[in-house]
Amino acid sequence: MAHKKGQGSTRNGRDSPGQRRGIKMYAGEAVIPGNILVRQVGTRIHPGRNVGMGRDYTIYATIAGTVKYETFRGDKHRVSVEPAPQAAAASDGAVAAS
Repeated sequence: MAHKKGQGSTRNGRDSPGQRRGIKMYAGEAVIPGNILVRQVGTRIHPGRNVGMGRDYTIYATIAGTVKYETFRGDKHRVSVEPAPQAAAASDGAVAAS
């Protein structure tokens, strides 16, 4: 008699963790340069103004501002960053100081 049971083999145990892809910043959110907006495979969402695209199709902000998503050329999607209104903020500070 064997002192230990035979271990046998299993067909499980090869599942990999998720890649955490998707939209990271939604429309109307404030971003700073370097914030990741979208992680994706291929260009499901295209880069617009004031954003950059990495080698793995990650779209990121290049300026501080507000995220904006739009549709173009019929069925394609694009993400842009609208600059924060700094002229209004500067004039408000001047009025408050006087």
